[in-house]
Amino acid sequence: MIPSVSIICPCYNEKLYIQDCINSIARQDYDLSQVEVLIIDGMSTDGTREIIRQMQQTYSWLHLIDNPRHIASTAMNIGLKQAQGEYIVRIDTHAVYPVSYISTLLHHLITLPNAQNVGAVCRTLPANDTPIAQAIALTISHKFGVGNSLFRVGVHQITETDTVPFGCWHKQWVNDLGGFDEELIRNQDDEFNARTIERGGKIYLIPNLSVDYYARPTLNKTWQMFYQYGLFKPLVNHKRNHPATLRQFIPPLFVLGLIPALPIYLCIIGGISLKYHNAALMLTFPTVHISYGIGYWIGLYKVLTHQSFIVQSNH
Repeated sequence: MIPSVSIICPCYNEKLYIQDCINSIARQDYDLSQVEVLIIDGMSTDGTREIIRQMQQTYSWLHLIDNPRHIASTAMNIGLKQAQGEYIVRIDTHAVYPVSYISTLLHHLITLPNAQNVGAVCRTLPANDTPIAQAIALTISHKFGVGNSLFRVGVHQITETDTVPFGCWHKQWVNDLGGFDEELIRNQDDEFNARTIERGGKIYLIPNLSVDYYARPTLNKTWQMFYQYGLFKPLVNHKRNHPATLRQFIPPLFVLGLIPALPIYLCIIGGISLKYHNAALMLTFPTVHISYGIGYWIGLYKVLTHQSFIVQSNH
């Protein structure tokens, strides 16, 4: 019998992306009579909810559920309480999914040794045709931009890793781990994956499965996103009592040594800009690195001084 699947999608003000996202699920080669899609919406005000309601008239498996807190980790826990499926697949509205997405994830989750989470590679696309948007997409998929973040830079074979985008789990495993930490507006997936590894589960990245992920369109939105990634990383480390990866320390250390390192840094990104014929990379690399680094130091200060991490959610 084909396993039942609950797809959980946190959402907030995504009218530009939600229709393509849902339509890509509608094209899956998996039996959709065994699938439910739970859009957990943070009370969108831009017309997203109206688009979802219109699509519900076509897709009986599509459900709209309110998330007054706006936070993605809260959305995941709301979805988990509502989910009827044996397996959970988490998706993001900023992505479009290949036709074999569900079937491939479930196949590897069931067959790989001790797999408790599997995920696809992200093929990062620009949000529009502007040089800035193209540079942002390149920056967050380039090794100089994101280091050895494997799901962003890609792998050539099935690889055991520390985190994957979105995720696919047996529902019982997620429940046994206690769901997602709602104190974390960002990095909740990293913290959950750290608990998975601590419990002896393995996380795998599948190289022949990729999703088209649309990067943020502006420097401001990119700054906000990576600032929050940096901000919440020390809190994740504090909760897990150790850092997740060495790569997370590079941006904060860079910020500390910014002045002496600046000439070398500018030469490197200047060379990359020439290679890709996009001068906007001179802005996007520093935006990602400096925002993350500043966020990290502020987050560390908050941890050490026991201050609140309440910030405006930005899905």
